[in-house]
Amino acid sequence: MEDLLQVGAVTTTHGVRGEVKVFPTTDDVKRFQKLKTVFLDTGKGQQELLELQITQVKFFKNLVILKFKDYDNINEVEGWRGRPLYVTRDQAVACEKDEYFIADLIGLSVLTEEGEALGVLSDVLTTGANDVYVVSAPGKKDLLLPAIKECIRQVDLEARTITAYVLPGLVD
Repeated sequence: MEDLLQVGAVTTTHGVRGEVKVFPTTDDVKRFQKLKTVFLDTGKGQQELLELQITQVKFFKNLVILKFKDYDNINEVEGWRGRPLYVTRDQAVACEKDEYFIADLIGLSVLTEEGEALGVLSDVLTTGANDVYVVSAPGKKDLLLPAIKECIRQVDLEARTITAYVLPGLVD
């Protein structure tokens, strides 16, 4: 399991006083109001992280505007465009029953109810209605499984497996 979980990505600067606009990658955008610190992946080296203390949070349309301690100039934050923001697992919002962090799902083996290997979960697509799990297997076209109870029967993080029912018509 990953120690850091992504909560957003810097899209651009906001104004000239060091604020940044962030596209949230969390289900609960209001969680930014409770955060004290985040970690910015600077893109330098092996995931070099910069710890940032949040001093102000505002909301604008579908974005979050953040201000950080000791960063008061647009020039200091301009290079952060496109960079992800993370929180530690202990800062994460607790998952409800049958909810999982995407970082914990990526890489799990996906099996049918009969135990046949379908592949490995390689991505999760977030759609309006429900998430879609992308299952990849060598030499095969990616399988797209809707993350609904009818398809995803069981997720076992300890065994690193997902048991799935493939609805008729999902496989060529």
